[in-house]
Formats: sequence, C-alpha cells, structure tokens
Amino acid sequence: MSDPHELKVLNPATEEVLATVPAATAADVDAAVTRAARAQARWAALPPADRARLLRRFATTVDEHLEELARLEVREAGHTLGNARWEAGNVRDLLDYAAGGVERLTGRQIPVAGGLDVTILEPLGVVGVIAPWNFPMPIAAWGTAPALAAGNAVILKPAETTPLTALRLAELALAAGLPEHLFQVLPGHGTVAGDALVEHPGVAKIVFTGSTAVGRQVAAKGSALLKRVTLELGGKSPNIVFADADLKAALAPFSFLDNAGQDCCARTRILVQESVYEEARALLADALAAVVVGDPADERTQMGPLISGRQLDRVRELVPDDAPGLRGGAPDGPGFWFPPTVLTGERPDSAAAREEIFGPVAVLLPFTDEQDAIRLANDTPYGLSGSLWTRDIGRALRVSGAVRAGNLSVNSHSSVRYWTPFGGFKQSGLGRELGPDALTAFTETKNVFISTEA
Repeated sequence: MSDPHELKVLNPATEEVLATVPAATAADVDAAVTRAARAQARWAALPPADRARLLRRFATTVDEHLEELARLEVREAGHTLGNARWEAGNVRDLLDYAAGGVERLTGRQIPVAGGLDVTILEPLGVVGVIAPWNFPMPIAAWGTAPALAAGNAVILKPAETTPLTALRLAELALAAGLPEHLFQVLPGHGTVAGDALVEHPGVAKIVFTGSTAVGRQVAAKGSALLKRVTLELGGKSPNIVFADADLKAALAPFSFLDNAGQDCCARTRILVQESVYEEARALLADALAAVVVGDPADERTQMGPLISGRQLDRVRELVPDDAPGLRGGAPDGPGFWFPPTVLTGERPDSAAAREEIFGPVAVLLPFTDEQDAIRLANDTPYGLSGSLWTRDIGRALRVSGAVRAGNLSVNSHSSVRYWTPFGGFKQSGLGRELGPDALTAFTETKNVFISTEA
C-alpha cells in the first residue's frame, strides 16, 4: 500500500527508487491557492509586454537546461532519450508561442445604437492543471503556458509517478524571474491533492489529462461549483489504410509504439483494406521484429518500458500470452517491459479492439470498402485522433468528414502541433487545447457598454 504522506518515484526500466517526494495534503492545496491568488493579482497588473518578456525568459531558461530535463524524464518516465529531448523542447516552444499571444489577447468593438460597446478578455484567476504520467512535461505545459500568458496563476499537480520534471520546471520559472507563487507544483495523490484542487472554490478552472473514467469524476466534482474544465481523455484511434496507400509509410510501427504505446493518440486500431491485408500483416511482422527495445538512456533504443507494474498488469490482462498475433522482443529481468505486439485474431467488438490498452499493442482488422472503413473507425466510444491513407483526394475528404474524431491526419501519423487546436469528440474529452485560441480558454469575456447620448 502506498504511503499517503509521500510519493516514491521509480525508474521504470530498473524498478529502482529515484526519489521520495512529500505528498501534498488538502491543507497544502488550500495554502497554495491563497498564495497563488495574491501572485495572480500582481501578475495580471503587469504591462503585457513585461509578462511576455518574462515568459520568453522562462522559455530560454528551459532551453538552457534541455538536456538535464530530458535525462530526468528518461529516468522517471522511461522515455527514450530522443523522445525526452523533444518533450523538453516542446515545453520551451509552448512558452515562447504563448508569450507571443500576451500582447495580442484583444477584445472586440461591437456596433450598437446609442453608444460604444467593447469586450474585454480578463484572466480567470487561479487555474489548476492536473497532468498525466505519459507525457509529463509537454502536457503540463499545454495548460500552464497559455494560462500564465492570459494573466492567471497556475497550480500544477503532476502524476504520482512523474513529479520530478514538474518540480524542476517550477525551479526554472523562479530562476527566469517569474513572480514567486505564480507557478506552483504540488505533487500528491489524486484522491487527496487532485480532489482538493478540483473542489476548491478559489480555483476557477481545471485542466485535466488522463483516463475517461477519472475525467468523468473531475467533471462531476467541478460541476458543484460550476467550475470550468478542459478534459483531454482516452483514445482508441483508427489508422485507416486503403489499398492504394503507401503501405510501408502507413504501417510505420511507431504510429502505435511511440512511448511504448502510452499515448492517447496511438493508432492502435489498424484498419486495412482486405485486398492488402496479408501484405500488411507481413510488413508489420518485419517491422516489429526490427524494433529495438531496451535501456531508454541508450541513443540506439527505440522503445522503453511501461511506466509501472500496475500499467504492465493492465496490458497483460487485456493481452494474454496466447492471444494470436505478431510480436517483437523485450528485455528480461527488472523493469516493466512488454513486447511490441499486433493482435490478429480479435473481433471488432472485443475488449482489445475497443478499449484503450495504453501499451505497445495494436489490433489489425480488415475492411471491405469505404463505408465499412468508416463504420469500423467510428465503432468506439472514443474520438480523439486518427489517420487515413489513400492517394485518392476525394476519398480522403469524404472519410475525413465522416470519421468522428477531433484530430485527423491524411497520409500522416502526426496529431499534435502546438500551433493548432487539439481535443476530442465523444468520450475523448471536452474543450480544445493549443493553437491560436489557447489563451482565450483561460479568460472571461466582459462586455462594457458606454452610452454616448447627451
């Protein structure tokens, strides 16, 4: 049983204890909100150019510590070194992009009779960001950077298993000159610190990334205070491959193996037109056999471990050893390892084909024609992301319009860019993050009418 007063951070590749971190209590959250509210009032009163300048300085400070942050992420999250470097760079880029919006966060002048009507975008106040363990740094920044840029204070609760990079980012924010208590990090258990943040009347908004089940709880608890929420939740994304596609590109294994499959955008439902099904199967078998799984700190490694023993048990439960499929290799010994896997004997309505496994596992399913592909792609409660592969531009447009997902890529597996909006349909969440409108999600619109009548 975990200690309610502390968090033990393990290296998922070795199972060694990296650090022991105090776990925040409800009283700690209450005190942090009080401090944040004071800091936010001072921050919002600063000239926009000064706030933008400080955020850019924060971005520069992150850039100066890029390798340190990346290697810390490798140790606490088991990410490959290349992935971790990208993640630290993404934090830098998000801060820089958000800083560019500070002086462009404008309202409108609306024509009315008898006077002048203007809208003003004002910060919400204190924002709570609850970040996941699968991409601890960038997803924390998705909420933190635009919230700060819009004039808010932020309290970040990182996942229990990955608090170290978040704590280091808070130190770097202070080193860059951000006001004390404006950006606070409170590691803690979700049922204690997380719940206290969601239920606190002084927190105006919660940004939560995690499972759909927990997202529902966050929405329900926040609703008692009519608290704003942005929810980025689960996914079971389709990869629709038509017979005319570039099969090798379409079936790139890291479309579902990136971060050991612990990615809500992973293309874990591979839908292949039946005329090229066997060719696709052969390509996937060769690709899995070639994946280098091992020490995430090794530059040659392509896939690391799962985050925890709990997550490994979850994957094993949904993917038993005797399930028909294609498999690559994985290390023996300490660490939370699972081999790259493509299941080939699943029915479209099976648990493995419909539920988010969150491991290096995909399901290969055949389809007959365009309508059958759309039916299978939408046959899931999720709607976060997906890909479709075809050389027929008309088909690409028709299928893109018919698939119920918030982020689709044609002849690409890319889902996330910090300058475009991101979010899901159906059970994959509420609201949008990133993109040119990110800052407005952390503001209130105030309407002011000024009479000009004598």
